[in-house]
Amino acid sequence: MKHLSLLACLAFTALTAPDLIAQPQIASPVVQTRQAEPQTWKRYTVDGERFSVSLPTAPAMTTQDTLILEINRTRRERSIGVYADGAVYSINVFENIPKKSLDDFIRERNRYNRWDSSTETPVILNDLKGKQYSSVGKPVNDTAQFFAAEGRLYEFSVVGNTAEDEGAKQFFSSIVIGKKTDGIDIHDGEGTPFSGPDCDEIAGGGRDVDRRVRVVMKPEPRYNELARQKQTVGRVTVKAVFSCNGSITDIRVLEELPNGLTDQAIAALKKLKFVPAVKNGKYVSMWMQLEYNFNLY
Repeated sequence: MKHLSLLACLAFTALTAPDLIAQPQIASPVVQTRQAEPQTWKRYTVDGERFSVSLPTAPAMTTQDTLILEINRTRRERSIGVYADGAVYSINVFENIPKKSLDDFIRERNRYNRWDSSTETPVILNDLKGKQYSSVGKPVNDTAQFFAAEGRLYEFSVVGNTAEDEGAKQFFSSIVIGKKTDGIDIHDGEGTPFSGPDCDEIAGGGRDVDRRVRVVMKPEPRYNELARQKQTVGRVTVKAVFSCNGSITDIRVLEELPNGLTDQAIAALKKLKFVPAVKNGKYVSMWMQLEYNFNLY
């Protein structure tokens, strides 16, 4: 019997001509007025998992089973993320299949040198030993903590603000792993977008900002059953406003696919998390164009 693998993937560009000019490496704007004070954050957890963490609002979550070819088994993966006050707070949880050490996991996650390896710092969470890494202004501040426990591999990260930021301290200090704690259950979905101040749209797209949007969490769209049966392939193209408050608005479909795949692409887009673009030291909104490709292999 012939086995078909269905793959959906994402590509995105700013709505301008190709821009070969390097973007300035500028720091994130200082958050002047916090919309989500850390003392108002709530604790969240996932049914079937043994961790919890405090977040500023209900996060988006995607759960998927990924085929590991070398052992011909699937690995359950969860991506959880929320934006607030200039930063994306994210949690990635991987079933530890095949069994990896913490160092192997970190090398896998840092294969594109997202974090500076020279910043390695030990982290102790109760009796659990982990490691922290960071990068500053490349092009945004980025700090992550990694842990391995009870058949799971964990990555907790803050992108956009430094580890010394009030929100980052609240996030990292709230992590609990290894026992079930009270918390609000997270389910797959787009969560509750952060509510922030209004801001101006940058009509010219990527050329007119000092620092472009930094995408942190970009869930892949899924094939639905009808499209799987019909073996539908092709591309969905959309454009949308990546707002200064971390939300995605004004979604417009430029190319669509039948059998529910356009809806699948839009559902994935709504769960995407990013640090907004910057212009003159302020977070601003800009248009982006995205392509979701659905293929059979």
